[in-house]
Amino acid sequence: MRIGVPKEIKNHEYRVGLVPSSVQELVHHGHEVFVQAGAGVGAGIADADYTALGATIVDGADRIFAEADMVVKVKEPLAVERKKLRKGQILFTYLHLAPDAEQTRDLIDSGAICIAYETVTAPNGSLPLLTPMSEVAGRLAPQVGAHSLEKAQGGRGVLLGGVPGVPAAEVVILGGGVSGTHAATIAVGMGAKVTVVDRSADALKRLATQFGTSISTVFSTRSAIEELVRRADLLIGTVLIPGAAAPKLVTRAMLSTMKPGSVIVDVAIDQGGCVETSHATTHADPTYVVDGVVHYCVANMPGAVARTSTFALNNVTLPFTLSLANHGWKKALTQDVHLRNGLNVFEGKVTCEPVAQAHGLPYVHAEAAIGMQ
Repeated sequence: MRIGVPKEIKNHEYRVGLVPSSVQELVHHGHEVFVQAGAGVGAGIADADYTALGATIVDGADRIFAEADMVVKVKEPLAVERKKLRKGQILFTYLHLAPDAEQTRDLIDSGAICIAYETVTAPNGSLPLLTPMSEVAGRLAPQVGAHSLEKAQGGRGVLLGGVPGVPAAEVVILGGGVSGTHAATIAVGMGAKVTVVDRSADALKRLATQFGTSISTVFSTRSAIEELVRRADLLIGTVLIPGAAAPKLVTRAMLSTMKPGSVIVDVAIDQGGCVETSHATTHADPTYVVDGVVHYCVANMPGAVARTSTFALNNVTLPFTLSLANHGWKKALTQDVHLRNGLNVFEGKVTCEPVAQAHGLPYVHAEAAIGMQ
Protein backbone atom coordinates (compact mmCIF):
# COMPACT_ATOMS: atom_id res chain seq x y z
CA MET A 1 0.00 0.00 0.00
CA ARG A 2 1.07 3.57 -0.67
CA ILE A 3 0.76 5.63 2.52
CA GLY A 4 0.95 9.41 2.55
CA VAL A 5 1.74 11.77 5.44
CA PRO A 6 0.97 15.42 4.68
CA LYS A 7 2.17 18.33 6.77
CA GLU A 8 -0.54 19.56 9.15
CA ILE A 9 -1.87 22.99 8.21
CA LYS A 10 -4.19 23.79 11.12
CA ASN A 11 -3.09 26.89 13.04
CA HIS A 12 0.01 26.11 15.12
CA GLU A 13 -0.41 22.37 14.61
CA TYR A 14 3.04 20.83 14.78
CA ARG A 15 2.21 17.16 15.23
CA VAL A 16 2.71 14.68 12.39
CA GLY A 17 0.84 11.50 11.47
CA LEU A 18 3.78 9.08 11.48
CA VAL A 19 7.13 9.09 13.27
CA PRO A 20 10.23 7.49 11.66
CA SER A 21 9.93 4.26 13.67
CA SER A 22 6.35 3.84 12.40
CA VAL A 23 7.59 4.42 8.86
CA GLN A 24 10.20 1.71 9.37
CA GLU A 25 7.54 -0.77 10.49
CA LEU A 26 5.38 -0.04 7.45
CA VAL A 27 8.31 -0.29 5.03
CA HIS A 28 9.37 -3.55 6.68
CA HIS A 29 5.93 -4.93 5.81
CA GLY A 30 6.40 -3.99 2.16
CA HIS A 31 4.56 -0.67 2.00
CA GLU A 32 5.64 2.64 0.49
CA VAL A 33 5.53 5.74 2.67
CA PHE A 34 5.55 9.29 1.29
CA VAL A 35 6.10 12.15 3.73
CA GLN A 36 5.66 15.80 2.80
CA ALA A 37 8.86 17.80 3.20
CA GLY A 38 9.01 19.45 6.59
CA ALA A 39 6.03 17.53 7.97
CA GLY A 40 7.87 16.48 11.10
CA VAL A 41 9.96 19.57 11.79
CA GLY A 42 7.54 20.95 14.37
CA ALA A 43 7.85 17.73 16.36
CA GLY A 44 11.64 17.78 16.11
CA ILE A 45 11.81 15.21 13.29
CA ALA A 46 13.97 16.07 10.27
CA ASP A 47 13.30 14.88 6.73
CA ALA A 48 16.56 12.93 6.93
CA ASP A 49 15.19 10.97 9.91
CA TYR A 50 12.41 9.71 7.67
CA THR A 51 14.53 8.92 4.63
CA ALA A 52 16.99 7.01 6.81
CA LEU A 53 14.20 4.58 7.67
CA GLY A 54 12.74 4.17 4.21
CA ALA A 55 10.36 7.07 3.55
CA THR A 56 10.28 9.13 0.39
CA ILE A 57 10.16 12.90 0.92
CA VAL A 58 7.95 14.82 -1.53
CA ASP A 59 7.31 18.53 -1.99
CA GLY A 60 3.82 19.78 -1.31
CA ALA A 61 0.65 17.96 -0.31
CA ASP A 62 -0.79 17.49 -3.80
CA ARG A 63 1.25 14.38 -4.58
CA ILE A 64 0.49 12.91 -1.16
CA PHE A 65 -3.26 13.13 -1.71
CA ALA A 66 -3.06 12.21 -5.39
CA GLU A 67 -1.01 9.03 -5.02
CA ALA A 68 -1.62 7.67 -1.51
CA ASP A 69 -4.00 4.78 -0.96
CA MET A 70 -4.16 5.85 2.68
CA VAL A 71 -3.58 9.31 4.14
CA VAL A 72 -2.47 9.33 7.78
CA LYS A 73 -2.90 12.65 9.58
CA VAL A 74 -3.41 14.04 13.05
CA LYS A 75 -6.10 16.70 12.77
CA GLU A 76 -9.23 16.83 10.66
CA PRO A 77 -8.61 17.82 7.03
CA LEU A 78 -9.28 21.48 6.36
CA ALA A 79 -11.39 22.54 3.38
CA VAL A 80 -8.42 22.79 1.02
CA GLU A 81 -7.35 19.26 1.98
CA ARG A 82 -10.83 17.81 1.73
CA LYS A 83 -10.97 18.87 -1.91
CA LYS A 84 -7.98 16.60 -2.58
CA LEU A 85 -9.60 13.44 -1.19
CA ARG A 86 -10.93 10.92 -3.67
CA LYS A 87 -13.29 7.96 -3.75
CA GLY A 88 -11.90 4.79 -2.18
CA GLN A 89 -9.01 6.57 -0.48
CA ILE A 90 -8.55 5.83 3.23
CA LEU A 91 -8.33 8.82 5.58
CA PHE A 92 -7.08 7.89 9.06
CA THR A 93 -7.03 10.81 11.51
CA TYR A 94 -8.99 12.66 14.17
CA LEU A 95 -12.24 13.96 12.65
CA HIS A 96 -14.61 15.21 15.42
CA LEU A 97 -17.50 15.42 12.98
CA ALA A 98 -20.47 15.91 15.34
CA PRO A 99 -19.99 19.69 15.69
CA ASP A 100 -18.73 20.16 12.12
CA ALA A 101 -21.45 19.94 9.48
CA GLU A 102 -19.30 21.41 6.70
CA GLN A 103 -16.54 18.85 7.14
CA THR A 104 -19.09 16.03 7.36
CA ARG A 105 -20.68 17.07 4.07
CA ASP A 106 -17.32 17.41 2.32
CA LEU A 107 -16.22 13.96 3.47
CA ILE A 108 -19.50 12.49 2.25
CA ASP A 109 -19.01 14.16 -1.13
CA SER A 110 -15.40 12.95 -1.37
CA GLY A 111 -16.34 9.27 -1.42
CA ALA A 112 -13.37 8.53 0.83
CA ILE A 113 -13.22 5.93 3.60
CA CYS A 114 -12.89 8.09 6.71
CA ILE A 115 -11.81 6.44 9.96
CA ALA A 116 -11.71 8.63 13.06
CA TYR A 117 -9.16 7.99 15.78
CA GLU A 118 -11.57 9.25 18.42
CA THR A 119 -14.23 6.55 17.90
CA VAL A 120 -11.97 3.49 17.59
CA THR A 121 -12.72 1.36 20.64
CA ALA A 122 -11.01 -1.23 22.86
CA PRO A 123 -12.45 -4.44 24.36
CA ASN A 124 -12.93 -2.67 27.71
CA GLY A 125 -15.02 0.06 26.09
CA SER A 126 -12.29 2.70 26.22
CA LEU A 127 -11.13 4.89 23.33
CA PRO A 128 -7.46 3.92 22.95
CA LEU A 129 -6.57 6.38 20.17
CA LEU A 130 -8.18 9.29 21.99
CA THR A 131 -6.70 8.45 25.37
CA PRO A 132 -3.12 9.73 24.92
CA MET A 133 -4.29 13.07 23.57
CA SER A 134 -6.88 13.30 26.34
CA GLU A 135 -4.06 12.72 28.79
CA VAL A 136 -2.00 15.48 27.21
CA ALA A 137 -4.91 17.95 27.02
CA GLY A 138 -5.89 17.16 30.61
CA ARG A 139 -2.37 17.81 31.84
CA LEU A 140 -2.12 21.02 29.83
CA ALA A 141 -5.46 22.39 31.08
CA PRO A 142 -4.32 23.52 34.56
CA GLN A 143 -1.09 24.84 33.03
CA VAL A 144 -2.84 27.08 30.47
CA GLY A 145 -5.53 27.90 33.01
CA ALA A 146 -2.94 29.08 35.52
CA HIS A 147 -1.37 31.28 32.85
CA SER A 148 -4.76 32.70 31.85
CA LEU A 149 -5.47 33.58 35.48
CA GLU A 150 -2.53 35.99 35.45
CA LYS A 151 -3.64 39.62 35.44
CA ALA A 152 -1.67 40.41 32.30
CA GLN A 153 -3.68 37.72 30.48
CA GLY A 154 -7.02 39.15 31.60
CA GLY A 155 -7.43 36.87 34.59
CA ARG A 156 -8.13 37.56 38.27
CA GLY A 157 -4.47 37.70 39.19
CA VAL A 158 -4.71 34.52 41.25
CA LEU A 159 -1.85 32.06 41.77
CA LEU A 160 -3.23 28.55 41.39
CA GLY A 161 -1.44 27.17 44.44
CA GLY A 162 -1.69 30.28 46.59
CA VAL A 163 1.04 31.00 49.16
CA PRO A 164 1.20 30.62 52.94
CA GLY A 165 -1.51 32.85 54.38
CA VAL A 166 -3.35 33.25 51.04
CA PRO A 167 -5.82 30.57 49.84
CA ALA A 168 -5.18 28.49 46.77
CA ALA A 169 -7.39 28.91 43.72
CA GLU A 170 -10.54 26.82 43.42
CA VAL A 171 -10.37 24.52 40.39
CA VAL A 172 -13.57 22.79 39.28
CA ILE A 173 -13.25 19.96 36.74
CA LEU A 174 -16.35 18.82 34.87
CA GLY A 175 -15.86 15.16 33.99
CA GLY A 176 -13.81 12.53 35.75
CA GLY A 177 -12.66 10.57 32.72
CA VAL A 178 -9.17 10.48 31.23
CA SER A 179 -8.77 14.24 30.70
CA GLY A 180 -10.43 15.11 33.98
CA THR A 181 -8.28 12.70 35.96
CA HIS A 182 -5.07 14.03 34.43
CA ALA A 183 -6.21 17.62 34.92
CA ALA A 184 -6.81 16.82 38.59
CA THR A 185 -3.35 15.27 38.89
CA ILE A 186 -1.64 18.45 37.69
CA ALA A 187 -3.96 20.86 39.52
CA VAL A 188 -3.36 19.00 42.81
CA GLY A 189 0.37 19.05 42.13
CA MET A 190 0.20 22.81 41.62
CA GLY A 191 -1.42 23.18 45.03
CA ALA A 192 -4.95 24.14 43.95
CA LYS A 193 -8.17 23.29 45.76
CA VAL A 194 -9.70 20.77 43.34
CA THR A 195 -13.27 19.53 42.90
CA VAL A 196 -14.19 16.96 40.25
CA VAL A 197 -17.78 16.56 39.07
CA ASP A 198 -19.11 13.45 37.34
CA ARG A 199 -22.42 11.62 36.97
CA SER A 200 -20.81 8.20 37.25
CA ALA A 201 -20.68 6.83 40.77
CA ASP A 202 -17.94 4.43 39.68
CA ALA A 203 -15.83 7.33 38.36
CA LEU A 204 -16.24 9.22 41.61
CA LYS A 205 -15.22 6.15 43.63
CA ARG A 206 -12.16 5.68 41.41
CA LEU A 207 -11.16 9.31 41.85
CA ALA A 208 -11.64 9.14 45.62
CA THR A 209 -9.46 6.04 45.77
CA GLN A 210 -6.77 7.59 43.58
CA PHE A 211 -6.61 11.03 45.19
CA GLY A 212 -7.95 10.47 48.69
CA THR A 213 -8.58 13.78 50.46
CA SER A 214 -6.48 15.75 47.94
CA ILE A 215 -9.65 16.47 45.96
CA SER A 216 -13.39 16.69 46.52
CA THR A 217 -15.79 14.70 44.36
CA VAL A 218 -19.34 15.80 43.60
CA PHE A 219 -22.15 13.96 41.81
CA SER A 220 -23.21 15.93 38.76
CA THR A 221 -26.55 17.71 38.98
CA ARG A 222 -27.58 21.06 37.58
CA SER A 223 -27.77 22.46 41.10
CA ALA A 224 -24.27 21.23 41.96
CA ILE A 225 -22.79 22.67 38.76
CA GLU A 226 -24.48 26.02 39.36
CA GLU A 227 -22.96 26.24 42.85
CA LEU A 228 -19.48 25.14 41.80
CA VAL A 229 -19.40 27.47 38.79
CA ARG A 230 -20.01 30.41 41.15
CA ARG A 231 -17.06 29.37 43.33
CA ALA A 232 -14.55 28.47 40.62
CA ASP A 233 -11.46 30.49 39.83
CA LEU A 234 -10.65 27.99 37.09
CA LEU A 235 -13.29 25.79 35.46
CA ILE A 236 -12.02 22.93 33.27
CA GLY A 237 -14.55 21.18 31.03
CA THR A 238 -13.62 17.64 29.97
CA VAL A 239 -17.01 16.03 29.32
CA LEU A 240 -17.09 13.49 26.48
CA ILE A 241 -19.83 11.49 24.79
CA PRO A 242 -18.01 9.33 22.21
CA GLY A 243 -18.64 10.57 18.68
CA ALA A 244 -21.35 13.01 19.76
CA ALA A 245 -21.42 16.74 20.46
CA ALA A 246 -20.53 17.60 24.03
CA PRO A 247 -23.48 18.51 26.29
CA LYS A 248 -23.73 22.18 27.30
CA LEU A 249 -23.37 21.83 31.06
CA VAL A 250 -22.53 25.48 31.73
CA THR A 251 -25.10 27.95 30.46
CA ARG A 252 -24.74 31.62 29.60
CA ALA A 253 -26.84 32.40 32.68
CA MET A 254 -24.39 30.49 34.91
CA LEU A 255 -21.53 32.46 33.41
CA SER A 256 -22.92 35.70 34.80
CA THR A 257 -22.51 34.33 38.34
CA MET A 258 -18.79 33.65 37.96
CA LYS A 259 -16.09 35.83 39.48
CA PRO A 260 -14.75 38.57 37.17
CA GLY A 261 -11.46 37.37 35.71
CA SER A 262 -12.14 33.70 36.36
CA VAL A 263 -11.09 31.30 33.61
CA ILE A 264 -12.75 28.51 31.63
CA VAL A 265 -10.61 25.95 29.81
CA ASP A 266 -12.97 23.96 27.59
CA VAL A 267 -11.06 20.80 26.70
CA ALA A 268 -14.27 19.44 25.13
CA ILE A 269 -14.15 22.07 22.38
CA ASP A 270 -13.13 19.47 19.77
CA GLN A 271 -16.66 18.11 20.18
CA GLY A 272 -18.28 21.53 20.32
CA GLY A 273 -17.51 22.39 23.95
CA CYS A 274 -19.44 21.86 27.19
CA VAL A 275 -19.91 25.58 27.88
CA GLU A 276 -22.65 27.46 26.04
CA THR A 277 -20.38 30.44 25.35
CA SER A 278 -17.47 28.38 24.02
CA HIS A 279 -16.26 28.59 20.47
CA ALA A 280 -13.05 27.19 19.03
CA THR A 281 -9.90 29.30 19.23
CA THR A 282 -6.32 28.80 18.05
CA HIS A 283 -2.90 28.77 19.64
CA ALA A 284 -2.26 32.10 17.89
CA ASP A 285 -5.28 33.72 19.58
CA PRO A 286 -6.26 31.32 22.36
CA THR A 287 -8.59 33.32 24.60
CA TYR A 288 -11.55 35.68 24.54
CA VAL A 289 -13.74 37.19 27.26
CA VAL A 290 -17.49 36.84 27.78
CA ASP A 291 -19.18 38.51 30.77
CA GLY A 292 -15.79 39.10 32.33
CA VAL A 293 -14.81 35.42 32.14
CA VAL A 294 -11.71 34.38 30.18
CA HIS A 295 -12.37 31.47 27.79
CA TYR A 296 -9.50 29.26 26.58
CA CYS A 297 -10.94 27.03 23.83
CA VAL A 298 -8.04 25.92 21.65
CA ALA A 299 -9.26 23.02 19.53
CA ASN A 300 -5.86 21.33 19.20
CA MET A 301 -4.33 21.77 22.65
CA PRO A 302 -1.88 18.82 22.34
CA GLY A 303 -0.33 20.52 19.32
CA ALA A 304 1.41 22.86 21.75
CA VAL A 305 3.59 19.97 22.92
CA ALA A 306 3.97 18.43 19.50
CA ARG A 307 6.87 16.08 20.15
CA THR A 308 5.36 14.45 23.23
CA SER A 309 1.95 14.25 21.56
CA THR A 310 3.21 12.85 18.27
CA PHE A 311 5.11 9.98 19.82
CA ALA A 312 2.31 9.22 22.29
CA LEU A 313 -0.20 9.12 19.45
CA ASN A 314 1.94 6.87 17.24
CA ASN A 315 2.29 4.39 20.08
CA VAL A 316 -1.41 3.65 19.84
CA THR A 317 -2.23 4.28 16.18
CA LEU A 318 0.52 2.16 14.62
CA PRO A 319 -1.14 -1.27 15.12
CA PHE A 320 -4.29 -0.04 13.37
CA THR A 321 -2.32 1.68 10.61
CA LEU A 322 -0.44 -1.57 10.01
CA SER A 323 -3.67 -3.55 9.93
CA LEU A 324 -5.21 -1.26 7.32
CA ALA A 325 -2.02 -1.35 5.24
CA ASN A 326 -1.41 -5.10 5.54
CA HIS A 327 -4.99 -6.27 5.00
CA GLY A 328 -6.66 -3.42 3.11
CA TRP A 329 -9.69 -1.60 4.47
CA LYS A 330 -12.18 -4.39 3.68
CA LYS A 331 -10.49 -7.16 5.64
CA ALA A 332 -9.18 -4.87 8.38
CA LEU A 333 -12.62 -3.43 9.09
CA THR A 334 -14.36 -6.78 8.73
CA GLN A 335 -12.15 -8.66 11.17
CA ASP A 336 -11.82 -5.93 13.81
CA VAL A 337 -15.02 -4.52 15.30
CA HIS A 338 -13.01 -1.97 17.30
CA LEU A 339 -11.42 -0.48 14.19
CA ARG A 340 -14.82 -0.69 12.48
CA ASN A 341 -16.25 1.48 15.24
CA GLY A 342 -13.86 4.17 14.01
CA LEU A 343 -15.50 4.25 10.58
CA ASN A 344 -17.41 7.56 10.43
CA VAL A 345 -17.97 8.08 6.71
CA PHE A 346 -17.77 5.39 4.02
CA GLU A 347 -18.01 6.22 0.34
CA GLY A 348 -20.75 8.82 0.81
CA LYS A 349 -22.54 7.20 3.75
CA VAL A 350 -22.44 8.29 7.40
CA THR A 351 -21.60 5.22 9.48
CA CYS A 352 -21.33 6.84 12.93
CA GLU A 353 -24.79 7.19 14.47
CA PRO A 354 -24.05 10.19 16.74
CA VAL A 355 -22.68 12.10 13.74
CA ALA A 356 -25.77 11.29 11.66
CA GLN A 357 -28.03 12.39 14.52
CA ALA A 358 -26.08 15.61 15.04
CA HIS A 359 -26.60 16.68 11.43
CA GLY A 360 -29.96 15.07 10.63
CA LEU A 361 -28.39 12.76 8.06
CA PRO A 362 -29.25 9.15 7.16
CA TYR A 363 -27.30 6.59 9.18
CA VAL A 364 -25.98 3.36 7.69
CA HIS A 365 -24.53 0.72 10.00
CA ALA A 366 -20.85 0.20 9.24
CA GLU A 367 -21.35 -3.54 8.70
CA ALA A 368 -23.96 -2.86 6.03
CA ALA A 369 -21.90 -0.13 4.40
CA ILE A 370 -18.83 -2.33 3.89
CA GLY A 371 -20.88 -5.31 2.77
CA MET A 372 -20.77 -7.56 5.82
CA GLN A 373 -24.56 -7.97 5.80
